[in-house]
Amino acid sequence: MDEPFSDQQAGQSGKTCVAEEDRNKPTYCVTDVPPWYLCIFLAFQHYLTAFGAIVSIPLILSEGLCLQHDSLTQSRLINTIFFVSGLCTVLQVTFGVRLPILQGGTFALVTPAMAMLSLPEWKCPAWTQNASLVNTSSPLFIEVWQTRMRTLQGSIMVASLLQVVVGFSGLIGYLMRFIGPLTIAPTVSLIGLSLYDSAGDKAGSHWAISAMTMVLIILFSQYLRLIPIPVPTYSKTRKLHTSKLYIFQIMPILLGIAISWLVCYLLTIYDVLPSDPARYGHLARTDVKGNVVSEASWIRFPYPGQWGVPTVSLAGVFGIMAGIICSMAESVGDYHACARLSGAPPPPKHAINRGIGVEGLGCLLAGAFGTGNGTTSFSENVAALGITKVGSRTVILLSGVVMILMGMLGKIGAIFTTIPTPVIGGMFLIMFGVITAAGISNLQSTDMNSSRNIFVFGFSMFSALVIPNWIMKNPDSLETGIKEVDQVLHILLTTHMFVGGFLGFFLDNTIPGTKRERGLITFDKEHLEESSDTLETEEVYDLPFGLSFCLGHQSWVRYIPFCPWKGHRSQYISEDNNTSQRQGSKHSAQVIEECTL
Repeated sequence: MDEPFSDQQAGQSGKTCVAEEDRNKPTYCVTDVPPWYLCIFLAFQHYLTAFGAIVSIPLILSEGLCLQHDSLTQSRLINTIFFVSGLCTVLQVTFGVRLPILQGGTFALVTPAMAMLSLPEWKCPAWTQNASLVNTSSPLFIEVWQTRMRTLQGSIMVASLLQVVVGFSGLIGYLMRFIGPLTIAPTVSLIGLSLYDSAGDKAGSHWAISAMTMVLIILFSQYLRLIPIPVPTYSKTRKLHTSKLYIFQIMPILLGIAISWLVCYLLTIYDVLPSDPARYGHLARTDVKGNVVSEASWIRFPYPGQWGVPTVSLAGVFGIMAGIICSMAESVGDYHACARLSGAPPPPKHAINRGIGVEGLGCLLAGAFGTGNGTTSFSENVAALGITKVGSRTVILLSGVVMILMGMLGKIGAIFTTIPTPVIGGMFLIMFGVITAAGISNLQSTDMNSSRNIFVFGFSMFSALVIPNWIMKNPDSLETGIKEVDQVLHILLTTHMFVGGFLGFFLDNTIPGTKRERGLITFDKEHLEESSDTLETEEVYDLPFGLSFCLGHQSWVRYIPFCPWKGHRSQYISEDNNTSQRQGSKHSAQVIEECTL
């Protein structure tokens, strides 16, 4: 009696586990095209997911560019970064890695940019800090901020050539042998930690409003995220009915900002907040930015060189390069995560090379258009794929088009600049905290019981906080007698993520340790097993418009690192089929065995 019952129970358990695996598969894979209405809804969802991070970057840079009191120019920067982000998304999905991965501004370039703008020659004149002395239309003021922007543009464009070369030459695979979690973790974590001053200044303009914004974002994103809201919908089969919409999960930051913004507006019209600029809490008013919305044009087309001809700072180039190296390492991890969540096979070398190369071109475009920043893959939107179970690249392509259109609507950028300062500060505290934690999460693949790893990470993090802080307080300590060398050293050593990343890289590659201990085993058994559930071929990564068909059978294509070669694929297809069959049967047996236990 016991034996047949056990077999039946094992069979039922096996079916249950297989059903659970089916639920984890994406509803729409990379090459699938969802219904048009679902495409539009999900495209806007991805846009809203990236909204907070993209808007934050111009608002932070405006301090170093002397634009604190020029809301109209801030709105133009916001329009420009949205436009370029959309353009780079379309390029990445069409010609790059060809995965459903959104492109946007990168905080990895914010820190070195602010370090460059803090040099004595680029520090803002005292009169630009006083709103009563700033005439935003005067040629003197325009030249002050455009000179800084042009230098930042040129530095980003030159530094981005490193990413273009590393990507299209195939060097990224070689570099990733040495850049492990103990290099990436302190680098990314310090991006968030280094921005504490900016977050504190903005939140401190009215702590009650900032706290309200933080509480709302935390409430929506953590406590209410799994609570659906019924909304009326219509379909031909079911007619008028209600559907569940997880609105708190989709747009927690936007909802938190909108409610806090509304509260500030009500407190402004009833004169609860002080109208005197010298009093505490004045910056929480919604009328501080004046008539920026009415002054902004309805339609505006960003274009390369809109702030003038870019110039180059050698010190700035080296600082931006440090940020780009960090961005490349992050993007490779995002590609693998995106492929897993969208039902695609692990990206081959040519797709990764092409993706990094196109990101380099994106940084080049961002520099040319004058965003003051570059572009990178957005991890937040990769996570959204796992929530929606829609991995179609058509959705991301449409999201890129949405961002391009939003970037051309001048009123949209102007509206974003009117967000009260303490509301932005509350958002910054949440966002930069998450960036810091995301960096530390890279350590999960390492052995943190190892005293070696604890030392490398701890020393890198602490030194990266101490050294830049000391140099900022003692700027005259770096004097080699050569001005250019002094500027390079100043920017590099006051960029927290460079100091932490460099120390982590050096110590991790010189102190003896096994690959498993260091977390350098890229494809573990779990990832290989998961890949058996994905699309069977790598055709998803082929070039568009039939280019792969035309070039794939040419023998010389094998020497181009970013092009797929059909000969290589056909040579190993039989071996791959045999291997996948063995792995598939082994995986099924393991699933039933685990479920039985």
